[in-house]
Amino acid sequence: MKTGLYDVKGMTCTACAGAIERGLGKLDGIKEANVNFATEKLKVEYDEAKYDFDKIKNEVKKIGYDLADDEKIKKVSVSISGMTCSACSAAVERSVLKLEGIKKASVNFANGTGYFEYDPAAVNIGKIKEKITEAGYKPLDADMKEEEKEDLYNKEIRSLGIKFIVSLIFAVPLLYVAMGHMMGLHLPDFINPEINPGNFAIAQVILVIPILVAGNGFFVRGFRNLLKRSPNMDSLIAVGTSAAVLYGSFSVYQIFSGQVHYVMDLYFESAGVIITLILLGKFLEAKTKGKTSSAIKKLIGLQPKKAVIIKDGEPHEVLIEEINAGDIILVKPGEKIPVDGIVVKGHTSVDESMLTGESIPVGKKADDKVIGGSINKNGSIEFRATKVGTDTMLSQIIKLVEEAQGSKAPISRMADTISGYFVPIVMVIAVIAGLAWYISGSGLVFALTIFIAVLVIACPCALGLATPTAIMVGTGKGAENGILIKSGEALETTHSIDTIIFDKTGTITQGKPVVTDVIADNEGIFLQYAASAEKGSEHPLAEAVMAYSKERNIELYNAEKFENIPGYGIKCEVNGKTVFLGNKKLMTENNMDISKFEKDFDRLSDEGKTVVFLAADGKTEGIAAIADVVKESSARAVKELHEMGIKVVMLTGDNRKTAEYIAKQVGIDEVIAEVLPDEKSNAVKSYQKKGDFVAMVGDGINDSPALAQANVGIAIGSGTDVAIESADIVLIRSDILDVVNAIKLSKATIRNIKQNLFWAFAYNTLGIPFAAGVFYAFGGPKLDPMIAALAMSLSSVSVLLNALRLKFFKAENYKFRKKTKKYKGSENFMEKELKVKGMSCEHCVKRVKTAVESIDGVSSVSVDLNSGAVKYSAEKDVIKEVIEKIKEAGYEAE
Repeated sequence: MKTGLYDVKGMTCTACAGAIERGLGKLDGIKEANVNFATEKLKVEYDEAKYDFDKIKNEVKKIGYDLADDEKIKKVSVSISGMTCSACSAAVERSVLKLEGIKKASVNFANGTGYFEYDPAAVNIGKIKEKITEAGYKPLDADMKEEEKEDLYNKEIRSLGIKFIVSLIFAVPLLYVAMGHMMGLHLPDFINPEINPGNFAIAQVILVIPILVAGNGFFVRGFRNLLKRSPNMDSLIAVGTSAAVLYGSFSVYQIFSGQVHYVMDLYFESAGVIITLILLGKFLEAKTKGKTSSAIKKLIGLQPKKAVIIKDGEPHEVLIEEINAGDIILVKPGEKIPVDGIVVKGHTSVDESMLTGESIPVGKKADDKVIGGSINKNGSIEFRATKVGTDTMLSQIIKLVEEAQGSKAPISRMADTISGYFVPIVMVIAVIAGLAWYISGSGLVFALTIFIAVLVIACPCALGLATPTAIMVGTGKGAENGILIKSGEALETTHSIDTIIFDKTGTITQGKPVVTDVIADNEGIFLQYAASAEKGSEHPLAEAVMAYSKERNIELYNAEKFENIPGYGIKCEVNGKTVFLGNKKLMTENNMDISKFEKDFDRLSDEGKTVVFLAADGKTEGIAAIADVVKESSARAVKELHEMGIKVVMLTGDNRKTAEYIAKQVGIDEVIAEVLPDEKSNAVKSYQKKGDFVAMVGDGINDSPALAQANVGIAIGSGTDVAIESADIVLIRSDILDVVNAIKLSKATIRNIKQNLFWAFAYNTLGIPFAAGVFYAFGGPKLDPMIAALAMSLSSVSVLLNALRLKFFKAENYKFRKKTKKYKGSENFMEKELKVKGMSCEHCVKRVKTAVESIDGVSSVSVDLNSGAVKYSAEKDVIKEVIEKIKEAGYEAE
């Protein structure tokens, strides 16, 4: 028997999963079939003698669904050297797609990487690399480290810079010799065209040769691709400059044959200056392209090379690659945390800003998680490694960003299609334009000028760079702000969202219940008995009571004769008293008088809170309200979405009363409550049928079908792996204000892409007719090939520079905006830090923070319990007020 795991396509609910299980279960030779609707996976155990993947797939098709062998499809990325324009990337794609077994080929010219999906049973990585080589480009070693790739890239930039300098050194005197006499500049007699025309010609030949050598790559790649019927930008340059050099060589021959008037028809300076300017453009383009992927470089740079592990009680320094899961790692103040893990000893605060976008350091103590790549600020800790190598969060983030930067957005397909046909069309236009002017009697020299100008100006580089560079910067900027966008398509489509559906628990709310209200004759006694009774229980409500009591340093008793009463609560003995803790039914059935608290019970219940009563020795001591509270930023996020014209819906399995109370708190438009998990995707469909472009935001396994169904699925980073896998966008900070930031980033990126495409199309639309002499025919100017080369080079650089403007995108920061809105436009915020004595628990932290936040003009307050540090920003000097407020709260500041 063999077990297979396959992707199932076409399921819409759990009934679909059941149909597949029943259908396959009836077949002889299939022992067991299990379908996980949430992950859309089929696990099937079958007899190899009777079935294989294809037969199982056919059976599933008969039931009405499709199957993909997820185990058979492999994904690989290959760095490719030598591509100079989008026509090159298209040529690589066409070449690789000819292989049997290739499912997908996507080559990104901007970052020089090819992304391929293939069936390893039909093809392997070696064959893919062979096809890349056949197309005329060089695949790099798959095992090459990022540092080696970076070194290789820097070498290419240096090489381009050297080639440009060499060509410039010879191009300046070449231009002076060729054009100087026409401008009245002095030339020595031995190279003066009127005195020594032969020397004049030979001098230009000598000066142009080093330039041609410096630009030899254009000729090698250009003619090679032309012969392979895949002409690219290099082909245009090679043909244009070769035409100029060949005609110049013919003129030299004529001069030495006695036809001295050919001295005015030497075209070496055009070829030399064109190559020099294009080398300059390529050098600037390479430098600028490097900046578009700076987010990846920053992420890679976060991981330290070495770490200190504790072995046999002694510290040992090891390479990062040598760390194993389970190792105990020591990290001192100021050092980077090497891998993911859980703190086992010590306490500190950790700067996770590069990974989460959250600027305030996060306190860490025993049992807290730490993330590889974050920076330990002020305390030594020891932690147990849980995820190492490619499994760490940092590695996964880098992988996601790399894949997103390499993917193509739908808007880029138009540019890719045009680029694929562009070069051959331009060559035809250049030939037609040159022949037309020659036939019209303008002469061979003029026709050649037109031919070269059209070839040189019509480079598709700007068109090919327009979309991928913006996507690279946009996805990188998202990663810097804790927003992981998995593909170019997700980045593009997010700006079209007009309806957002939020899951409630863990998305709009914190996801864990907390005590919100305690109404009792004596709160201390109430908490003492309630927490003592709940001690040891793992029920979420019990954990809420325990946490609330712990914050207030309540001393607990041991509970005896514990009895769990399902559906009601608990009964036990605490400090010699019989204690009942539970719902209203528990009190009434045990004849407890609750009249004193009934009004508060009704009010809190109407607010959607769970209310528990406590009675001791027959007397009702009070009630506690427990609820899953709304996240601090939820209301602000909903308001921002409304301002953007987006409808907001809440979808939850919770009861309607609770759901509507939460919705009212945050200002949500519509509520769909009491929904079963498998009905959530149907709710998304109902909005899509109305024509809405829907985003679903959730964090649980039961949200994954809806996330997959939505036009854009957005997962909360603290959610389950299944939800994150199903989503198009992952919010690492688990803050739904980042939904707003994701939409704004998408809008900014699409706006940038449209600007790039407009200018790229406008450049070519106007440039080609201008170069072809259309304006000259009606009395306008003629475009010199050298000016055409300069314009072509600058067009690519301008597109890249425009894409880099996305680096200035600013993500919303709720905590900062909330306190500083009335000071909008002020740039004079001062940062201060104080030490506070006397804080002993999280309750103290809250009191200090609330006290400082209440001061007019103060913003971005953070309090670290471990170090006793209070950090805040203020528009003016308020240190006296801060010290006074902390003192009023019962603590001492210095």
